[in-house]
Amino acid sequence: MNLEVLDLSNNLLKNSSFAYISGLSNLKSLSIGRNNLQGSIDIKELNNLAKLKKLDMSLNEIESLRSFQGSILTHLNGLSNLKSLNLESNHLKGSINLKELEALNDLQELDFSYNELQKFLPVKEIGNFKKLRVAKLNRAFIDGTVSLLQVLEAFSLVKTLYLRDNYLNKTIFTQEELFLDYSYLSNNILESIGALTSLKALSLSDCRLTGTIPTKGWCDLRNLEELDISENALEGTFSSCLDNLTYLQFLDISNNHFEVPTSFKLFTNHSHLKFLFINQNNLVREPTIQTWAPIQKLQLKAFSMSNCTTKGLPKELPNFLYYQYDLRFLQLSYNNFGGKIPSWLMENNTRLQQFFLIGNSFTGPLQLPKHTNVDMVEISMSYNKIEGQIPLNICSTFPHLVVLSLFNNTFEGNIPPYLGGLKSLFVLDLSNNNFSGRIPREFAWSNSLSFLRLSNNNLSGKIVPTTFSSNALSQLYLDGNNFHGEIPLIDNSTVGFPNLWDIDLSNNHLSGSVPKWICNMSYLETLDLSNNHLDGLIPSELCNLDWLEVLDLSQNNISGSLPSCFNPPPIKRVHLSRNMLSSPLPRALYNSSSLVTLDLSQNNLTGKIPYWIGTLSALSILIMKANQFEGKIPSQLCQLKSLSIMDLSQNKLFGHIPSCFSNLTLEPKDEKSHFYEWDYIFGNIAIKDLVFGDRDSGQTYPSRYVEEQVEFATKKGLYMYSGNILKYMSGVDLSCNRLTGQIPPEIGNLSELHSLNLSHNNLIGFIPSTFSKLKQIESLDLSNNNLSGRIPIQLTELNSLAVFNVSYNNFSGSIPYKAQFGTFDESSYMGNPFLCGPPLHENCTESDSASTVPNASDGEKEYGLVDKFVFYVSFWVTYGIVLMAIATVLYINPYWRQAWFYFVEHCITACHFFIVDSLLQLSMFRRS
Repeated sequence: MNLEVLDLSNNLLKNSSFAYISGLSNLKSLSIGRNNLQGSIDIKELNNLAKLKKLDMSLNEIESLRSFQGSILTHLNGLSNLKSLNLESNHLKGSINLKELEALNDLQELDFSYNELQKFLPVKEIGNFKKLRVAKLNRAFIDGTVSLLQVLEAFSLVKTLYLRDNYLNKTIFTQEELFLDYSYLSNNILESIGALTSLKALSLSDCRLTGTIPTKGWCDLRNLEELDISENALEGTFSSCLDNLTYLQFLDISNNHFEVPTSFKLFTNHSHLKFLFINQNNLVREPTIQTWAPIQKLQLKAFSMSNCTTKGLPKELPNFLYYQYDLRFLQLSYNNFGGKIPSWLMENNTRLQQFFLIGNSFTGPLQLPKHTNVDMVEISMSYNKIEGQIPLNICSTFPHLVVLSLFNNTFEGNIPPYLGGLKSLFVLDLSNNNFSGRIPREFAWSNSLSFLRLSNNNLSGKIVPTTFSSNALSQLYLDGNNFHGEIPLIDNSTVGFPNLWDIDLSNNHLSGSVPKWICNMSYLETLDLSNNHLDGLIPSELCNLDWLEVLDLSQNNISGSLPSCFNPPPIKRVHLSRNMLSSPLPRALYNSSSLVTLDLSQNNLTGKIPYWIGTLSALSILIMKANQFEGKIPSQLCQLKSLSIMDLSQNKLFGHIPSCFSNLTLEPKDEKSHFYEWDYIFGNIAIKDLVFGDRDSGQTYPSRYVEEQVEFATKKGLYMYSGNILKYMSGVDLSCNRLTGQIPPEIGNLSELHSLNLSHNNLIGFIPSTFSKLKQIESLDLSNNNLSGRIPIQLTELNSLAVFNVSYNNFSGSIPYKAQFGTFDESSYMGNPFLCGPPLHENCTESDSASTVPNASDGEKEYGLVDKFVFYVSFWVTYGIVLMAIATVLYINPYWRQAWFYFVEHCITACHFFIVDSLLQLSMFRRS
């Protein structure tokens, strides 16, 4: 058999499979990654593959070094032509003796990343081990026992060494390219690095480096061409060492605390520097510079300076930018620069490809360069104050534009129809402006436009069918406008059928029913038609959307119920609030393992809360308020370990509060608020194509703009939660029901709870002192119940408590008035006639004041010595039993019955004569 390339990746092959491969003597490339190879394997059969040049066994569970050291490398000695060996992401442990690779004369690339190695034994005496040029050891040393010196000594002949995400220590040896990103390194790395005089590329990104850069060591790296020390906590100014690095072509110091002078004079002698990234540092004025002179030698191809602090500096661009003429990538976002739009940047740099001015305060109309720039692929000037209309010549000036992002400005007028003629336009975002008129029909003719966002403008009229008909369009956002009429019907015989992933038509004035053709878009992931005037039933065809993740039909006039067949496997968010849904809740969504948010509030749903709701294992937000649900709160809710917001208020629920609610963890989760699973990166420049080869730059855009929002009542108000605030929010609202019994003390174990509302029920008993463990609680409302006893003084330990309400109960004693409780006014306590002390005007007696002292005995019950409800019940039960016992005895025994009647008759006679005698005496007394 003459097979030369065999790829068996992503199968279920086991260790015994090597016997079948050994007969393929002509094989040159073998890939068996992502299989079931595990444990100690015997691969001696591979020695028959003398022509093999590439062997990939990555992403398995091989742990041979654990059982008999060196077996893998020893048994590979027969592969003398091997050039690439990949054992990444296995379970290798222990030491590896590279002497066992002596027979692999042609080995050029070795990958042991993502294992648990302890050390490599060096290969100084091996003369044939000279062709190895690339060694990848990313996250291979994680216990801190291996020094950087040991690793570099073992690979002293390697030109490129990847040591990212390791935990190393000590000093270093000699290489030309050294990548230590994401490793744990001490600060002396920059001092001892000077020994690598031949080093050309050094990457120390995110290595936990702190403090200032030393003035020695790295000064000797005169051959350095690429330096990346981004994502650390370095501070201060650059030392004079930077003047020695005259061959530097790439420098990235982003995400530190460096002080970078706005004159940029420290780069005067760096004529080779082409790529400079200084994001998230501090721009400062250089006090020693009296007059500014242009830096003629510095001509950059890529410059990025975003999110820098400019405190106390004029809101002006650095002067050196006036003398840049060869920029391809320019990022100046989020620096609060102001003034007129710097159109001269596009005029001077005729080969500019990506231009970012996001999040500044530039004003005035948008002016374009006079010349045509066929290289420009991306313009993003969002979050400024640019006004006027989009220039008419934008298409002729930038004919190959891929991304145009101008959202959050003050543009006005009609949207130019000629934008639809840009043959390469992929993303158009004009949202949050003042555009008016209609959607240009020309957009439907575009064969490239995939992302169209026109949200929050003043667009009006009816939406025409061609809006949905573009074959390329996948994401359409028209929310927050003034569109009216029905969602158009689409006849796929005359109009191309939509291939949309996301549709957002929310916050308009659309009417009619949900069109059934929407349900035929098999790849639809987001459907948001909320806050319109839609009516009718939810179409059963919705069950055809097997890829749907988000459904939002809230704030309409939709009736009926959710189709019982609706249960898309990836569904994450369902919002159906503020409609006219009725009937009991169907078994839709049963056993969904992906649903995170379910909002059915403010409808007319009836019946009991179904037990199957406990099968929604990923549910974090459950809003069912203002319906007609009845019955008991199902204990199955306690099975929802991810639940953090639960609102069952304004229903007809009765019974006790389940004590198992203490099982809820209420931990913050990204899934609850994070909506953007992945990002687009448009129009990137591959920087390495210009200099180094594999670095990408560019602006990232969220894949979706349908932001997750949840309405929740707390702190005496109704708030809308979204983003990170929603991520950390947790609350339970059971108010306005018919709940009885006592408050379970276990509720106090919900230490991450931010809001608890049990008001307007029929709860009795005391406030559990365990509530003192609710350290994150901000709002606690127990008003309008039948609670009694004293307010536990332990509650004063709740330092985060902002709203506290126990009004209209039967509490008594002195109000604890210290710490946060000193900020609550009398409205928190009204309707409790036996409470006293500030902020009420009723003074306390000594006994009332003493009542605020906490109980010394831990064995004393939470609810006091006698509970009123228990007392009344036991009294009347005992009374009834006594009466029944007396009646039974009298019925059975005639003697006792006769004696009982005689006794009763005697009592009546005695009472009669007593009353008559008393009345006669009273009459005689008055006459006398």
